[in-house]
Amino acid sequence: MLYGQVKLLRSTEQKIKRYSSGTKELLVMSIKSQSADDYLVGVISDTHGLLRPEAIKVLESTDLIIHAGDIGKHEVLETLRAISPVYAVRGNMDVGGWAHYLPETEVVEIGKFLLYVLHNAHELDIDPAAAGFNAVIYGHTHLASIDKKSNVLFLNPGTAGPFRAPITVALLHLRGSSLDAELVELNL
Repeated sequence: MLYGQVKLLRSTEQKIKRYSSGTKELLVMSIKSQSADDYLVGVISDTHGLLRPEAIKVLESTDLIIHAGDIGKHEVLETLRAISPVYAVRGNMDVGGWAHYLPETEVVEIGKFLLYVLHNAHELDIDPAAAGFNAVIYGHTHLASIDKKSNVLFLNPGTAGPFRAPITVALLHLRGSSLDAELVELNL
C-alpha cells in the first residue's frame, strides 16, 4: 500500500495536478467537495508510534487528517485512515520499508486553499507566500504553535506522542475564504 495515497470518503473527487513554484515542481493532491466549502481538517504530528484514544476522539469529526511526520509505525496511519482521508509526510524518525513511501513534503489543496506540509520547518526551501500557499503545516519541535508570516498561517500541532510535554493536536477550520487554526490540548 502506498502511504501517500488518499482514501476518499463522502462525495468527493480526487484530482492530481502539477503545481510549479519557481524551479521546484510539486505534486498536488486535492480534495474537492461537491457540495460544501466548509472543511474541518485534523492536524497531528510526532505520534512516535502512539495514537492516543483522546486524539482519535478529536479527529473523528474531521473531513481530512494531516500527519506532519514522526508517525512511528504504519498502524498509526491505518487507524487514522479508518477515520478520514489522510495526507502524511515522513519525519526524521520514520524509518523502515513502510516509511519509504511517504513523501518528505506534500501539497494539499482543499477548496480554495493550498497547504504545504513538511516535518521540519527549518527545511522549508520555498517562499510559501510567493508560491501562493495559505498555510505551512509542520511538526518536529513537539511545541504547538500558531503563527502568521507574510499572510501565511504556520501551524505546528505539537506532539500527540509518548512525551510529558503538553499533548496536543490541531483543528484547521476552512470556511469560504477564512482559514483558522485551533490547538486542542488532550486531557489524559
